[in-house]
Amino acid sequence: MKDFSQLLRDKTQTILEQWVEAVRQDKKISSTNNLSRTAIENHLSHVLSALASVLSQYQEDQIQPLVQASLHHGTLRAEQGFDAAEIAREYRLLRDVIFVTLEPDLVQASALEVMRAVRLIDMVLDEAIACCFQTYTKQRLTELEQLQNQLSLNNQELTRLVRANQDNLSILAHELKSPLTSIIGYSDLFLRLQRQQSNEKDTITHLEHVERVLRSGRLLLHLINDALEISRYDAGQMKLQAERTNVHELITNVYEMLQPLADNKNLQMGVDCDRAPQEVVTDPLRLQQIVTNLVSNGIRYTESGTVKIKCETLGIDKWTIVVYDTGIGIEPEDQAQIFEPYFRIASGTKSFLPDSTGLGLAIVSRLVKLLQGEISLVSEMGVGSTFTVILPLKVEI
Repeated sequence: MKDFSQLLRDKTQTILEQWVEAVRQDKKISSTNNLSRTAIENHLSHVLSALASVLSQYQEDQIQPLVQASLHHGTLRAEQGFDAAEIAREYRLLRDVIFVTLEPDLVQASALEVMRAVRLIDMVLDEAIACCFQTYTKQRLTELEQLQNQLSLNNQELTRLVRANQDNLSILAHELKSPLTSIIGYSDLFLRLQRQQSNEKDTITHLEHVERVLRSGRLLLHLINDALEISRYDAGQMKLQAERTNVHELITNVYEMLQPLADNKNLQMGVDCDRAPQEVVTDPLRLQQIVTNLVSNGIRYTESGTVKIKCETLGIDKWTIVVYDTGIGIEPEDQAQIFEPYFRIASGTKSFLPDSTGLGLAIVSRLVKLLQGEISLVSEMGVGSTFTVILPLKVEI
């Protein structure tokens, strides 16, 4: 009689290696692009170990390690940003790899042995994905609850600040309308579906509703946070927190943070700080916001080529940050309005990019003024854009 339990233990490493490679090559599982092999493998070795135990002699207590491994797997996948469809494809690939690996031994076994092995493998993997989705859903709902609480707090602050600045209220309300409508609609749909009696095949559909809610919620939160920055500045509530700041370290931190975004679009990123001041007296948080917004904006509007950061000292009391890209460029008539709130430039056939709030450069211009500097733009359609920020080596308090 074939001992498929021992065969599975002997071939666990082979199955894991082939499965990781299959997941990496699957274009519909994009969340693994920036994950290490260990992060992709996650708790699958424990799942395979539990599967081997079940194949040996099925007992209720032997499936508990599988349950625990799958619960951990679901939580980690939620933290890694996977969506429900990607997890389902993971388990489908795992099932395929297991059967392909065991196929030479299956064809030599008796029909009864094959039927038993296939039945138990299917049963264990079904149990694993059910447990995985259980904690994945819980983690997503927890994130949704935290997001809702944060939105509520931000909304209270926004209400307070907007009383001091009513000019942009109607525009802000219009911008909030679409994502807020999506949140309300999908939340209502999800709650109604949860009240009904559901089955396992509906799990992925339910989770996709949650994903849409989270995406819309994140967009809304991003928009609110940007609007709050504008409101704080215009209301005179944004104060300088000046301290000695290491320019090289700050620029490197921004570069490392945004490098994955550039890699996802196959863009070259570069930094030239050889002639930059080693240290300046400024507000490091606001300075980092300026550089981060300019570089991420360059990445957003560049489809191929490069995005670069250059810093150098100017004279005896100033220094400059230059961010340039090979992106779509900005029309001459748009350049005069580019630092105005809610103004968004066109991208190809679209009126503007869907994740753009129209507030990023408006925030940058206000932060540059707060740091007692100035910002300028040179841009050419189809060639790219260059933003130059000139700041004092030491801000005056």
